[in-house]
Amino acid sequence: MIRMYILLGFAFLFFHLYITGELSKYINMRYSYISFSAMFVFAFLTIVQFVLASRNEEPRDHGEECCGHHHHEPSARWKRAVNYLIFVFPLASAFLFPVATLDSEVVKAKGIHVPGMAADGSDPFAQRQFLRPDTSMYYGRDDYQNAMEKELKKYGRLARLELNDQNYLNAMETIYQFPGAFAARDIEFTGFVYREETTRANEAFLLRFGIIHCVADSGVYGLLLQFPKTVPLQNDEWIHVKGTLSTMYYQPFHMTLPYVKVTSWERVAKPKEPYVYRQFNE
Repeated sequence: MIRMYILLGFAFLFFHLYITGELSKYINMRYSYISFSAMFVFAFLTIVQFVLASRNEEPRDHGEECCGHHHHEPSARWKRAVNYLIFVFPLASAFLFPVATLDSEVVKAKGIHVPGMAADGSDPFAQRQFLRPDTSMYYGRDDYQNAMEKELKKYGRLARLELNDQNYLNAMETIYQFPGAFAARDIEFTGFVYREETTRANEAFLLRFGIIHCVADSGVYGLLLQFPKTVPLQNDEWIHVKGTLSTMYYQPFHMTLPYVKVTSWERVAKPKEPYVYRQFNE
């Protein structure tokens, strides 16, 4: 019966995540159908396990039960208990602990890493945090180049880039891939503020946490902002900015980066869905 309750717990967990919308904190919703299918699979297995458990609970002779008790070894019980705990632990964690939204503290702890910039090889997490989106690992060389050229045709003809939840990662990757093509182009987008010790008083990064497939490959993506003067902004404040794209050599990263010359900005409320997701079907 314990197996049945564990399977029921997983079925309810997927149902809970799907209904509350918290599933988007773990995976790109492009793959939500997989989790939706898993919910029904676990429900079906729960029914199967219930039928099997009911059949095994037929009345047996008392002497036979006693004999069976003598042959149960403590080690086998411990192994079974450990096996059950392995499955119970993630269920308990999911229901007892709230879903945490990634913020600037995660960026500060792991740092911003730009593909191509030297990273400390002793930190296995350094490669997970990107300022620049990079999906080249999911394509062959020619296929990736063709995909990016299609994105360039799509965004390159726009007089103004308006980044939203749907096009954020695609447009951001295109900007970093072809920074010269977007020089002097107007842009506006929303994100949370992040400042490092190396950023100047009139500079800040405007970022969004993005998920390509699932939270395991999540990263923080955005652009450097340059304000006309010092602005009183703190980490994790959400703002909407308008400005013009340009490029500059950013000394702390020892490389040329696209950045935004801010012309106007305003504080905004944190969006209901703070994450953005990579779109592959555009």
